[in-house]
Amino acid sequence: MAIKVIITHNFKELSKVAAEIVKEHIIQGLQNKEEYVLGLATGNSPKGMYKILARIANSGEIDSTRIRSFNLDEYVGLPGENPQQRVLHPESYCYFMIQEFFGLLDKKFIETSLPYGCLIDQEQLVDELKAHPEDWSELGTDAGKSILIKDNPASEYLKWIRETILEGYAQKISAAGGIDLHIIGVGGRGHVAFHESGIPFENSNVLLVKLDDNTVDNAVKDGHFTTKDESPRYAISMGAELVYKAKAVLLLANGERKVESVTKSLLNDPSPDIPISYGQIYSKNGGNLTYILDKIVGRELLAKKEFLKKKGIEIEII
Repeated sequence: MAIKVIITHNFKELSKVAAEIVKEHIIQGLQNKEEYVLGLATGNSPKGMYKILARIANSGEIDSTRIRSFNLDEYVGLPGENPQQRVLHPESYCYFMIQEFFGLLDKKFIETSLPYGCLIDQEQLVDELKAHPEDWSELGTDAGKSILIKDNPASEYLKWIRETILEGYAQKISAAGGIDLHIIGVGGRGHVAFHESGIPFENSNVLLVKLDDNTVDNAVKDGHFTTKDESPRYAISMGAELVYKAKAVLLLANGERKVESVTKSLLNDPSPDIPISYGQIYSKNGGNLTYILDKIVGRELLAKKEFLKKKGIEIEII
């Protein structure tokens, strides 16, 4: 199946186009089954779309009571003495989703789920990793690493993280029938959620990720956290391979910071250096992938329109 790239004039148009595509996917999907499963992202790119989707749901164009959702990622190590405080921290992705989408719905989804990162005590995690180096290994070629916890670790805490936090979330998605439509953004280096650049595609199901220093520094620079000590050092995240198991994937990107990674993800061969480039493999295997970009992000792709056409990538300008 071909990859489709839609280039819009600005962020407002991007949000409108994305919301309409999501609406049509939901309407069509609910014709054939009782529940529809959405995969959701945080960040600036989907904010406008979420507001429009909430208005669409509240007007009755889609039935939000027949939808359940799974989010891509959540921090480990948010400030707070217990899971309740951490999950309600203003920088938690749970809080973001309530503020930007879930709280705007008159009729709520069947269920909304996020990775269980707030259940993990970061200090205990660090202590267990130090005390049991034989229980885990790092995967990745860049600064951000996936922490692979081995089968039957000696540490009961690491075993709990592997079985309940990581495998448990993947199993919950599977029990729901998988994700029908996954909405994703993209990081500046082409990462999806916290599947950082250099982490392998293979077996990237639900990951425990050690964040690189650049990610931590940016979180402070952008005002999300006061100091580096307050900023989380780990996260739980769907990996690229799991994200692209959805029946359809909608990637949203706007702004100058996304130009290079989005361009490379389609012009170059798939590489873990640009995690969203896994979409090319997904498409070749029959996946339904659509990019919705503003004209800034789309400019380099538009310049290579004929080359992309030969790769089976269609560009539409709206």
